[in-house]
Amino acid sequence: MDLLNQIRSAGIVGCGGAGFPTHVKLNCKAEYLLVNGAECEPLLRTDHWLMRHRAAQIVRAVGQVGEHIGASRLLIVLKETYEEEIAALRAAIQAQGSPVELFLTRNFYPAGDEQIMVCEATGRTVPPLGIPLEVGVVVSNVGTMDRIADAVEGKPFTHKEVTVTGAVERPVIVRAPLGTPLSACIEAAGGKQGGEPLRLLVGGPLMGTVYPLEKADELYVTKTTGGVILIREDSGLVHLRERSAKAILRQAKTACIQCSYCTQLCPRYLIGHPLHPHKIMRKVAYAEDPAQLLQDPEIQHAQMCCECGVCETYACPMGLAPRQVNHLLKQALAKEGIRSPKPEGPFSPREDREWRRASSRRIAARLGVGECYDIRIDELAELHPVRVTLALRQSIGAPAVPVVHAGESVSCGQVVAEAPEKGLGVRLHASVSGVISRVGEAEIVIEREAE
Repeated sequence: MDLLNQIRSAGIVGCGGAGFPTHVKLNCKAEYLLVNGAECEPLLRTDHWLMRHRAAQIVRAVGQVGEHIGASRLLIVLKETYEEEIAALRAAIQAQGSPVELFLTRNFYPAGDEQIMVCEATGRTVPPLGIPLEVGVVVSNVGTMDRIADAVEGKPFTHKEVTVTGAVERPVIVRAPLGTPLSACIEAAGGKQGGEPLRLLVGGPLMGTVYPLEKADELYVTKTTGGVILIREDSGLVHLRERSAKAILRQAKTACIQCSYCTQLCPRYLIGHPLHPHKIMRKVAYAEDPAQLLQDPEIQHAQMCCECGVCETYACPMGLAPRQVNHLLKQALAKEGIRSPKPEGPFSPREDREWRRASSRRIAARLGVGECYDIRIDELAELHPVRVTLALRQSIGAPAVPVVHAGESVSCGQVVAEAPEKGLGVRLHASVSGVISRVGEAEIVIEREAE
């Protein structure tokens, strides 16, 4: 079986967050393979752990993927401050005589964004609304490479390493079967700290989703889960997430001073994209109804926004939310089926980009999670839940199609749902051995066999 079919058979999706089916992404040829080890979000430590403890497997997989796509440059991109990870990867490269190289970036946010990474490592700008392949680059994640190393050995994607941190007793990396309740992840970290009200953040501080803590029993580990973080209810991060759309637009109308800092510090603007958040804010401020603006080309440029959050957490002196305004506009544009035309190039980084990078540490502090920024996590906790709930949609594209029925016994690694015949999607495997207790429209539930 060739590499692409091994990846398809294992059900691998990108582990960096987006969840694009990996066998589709790697069905190409490219000059560069960039492997993302920059761990974009502050507080997440999963990729750190993988690079320290799975360096040999990662380097081997990078070499295999690079050969498959015909890349002449194979770069693992990580921050220059990751001393232990750099040492582990260099040792693995030397031991294997691998052509893989390390590319070290400064410690800024969002260093792990794939288009920012392409600019850093190659000097090329991915066209607005485009993908890295348009400039001869494929970007993947170190976690994805680790899963590919397993796939080559015949192991399907059944478990995920997840950072559990924040207001927990003992921050930890958990290795959880897919479908594990997030409450079990929190228990593995010693439970919550103290008695103050907390919220559950799934993902990273800037791009993750905030839930009531009580939801931890109803949310489950998926192939794209990166972090489970407990945060104080009174933190700036929660305040940002809980403003209503009406309040966000009202504040944009009444308080924007057109300083243009949101544009000057926008990572997409700085790599040469024609995205100007302050101009979008100005037009929204003068419109009675933002829906009336959807035919405006400048408003349509909101679709270029990667929603990293630099504008609202770092740049804006008035505490406004350009990212969320862009998000609302993107939703409205999608609802109307409006797509911004691709601007004409060529595109290149702006000269002032070098000194306009946002500090990851300062962003974490402004969000109220700065006390967790320097936590080093090396402990790995293996979880063994009695029940798993496997979401049928664990990637971009259509959900998987069940091939099992309630009452059926399955073993860990057995296929329980196949990728749809048409459209994007990936197959799904049982993450524990047990009995199928339910096959629903959106999930499969497995009760673990008693050991």
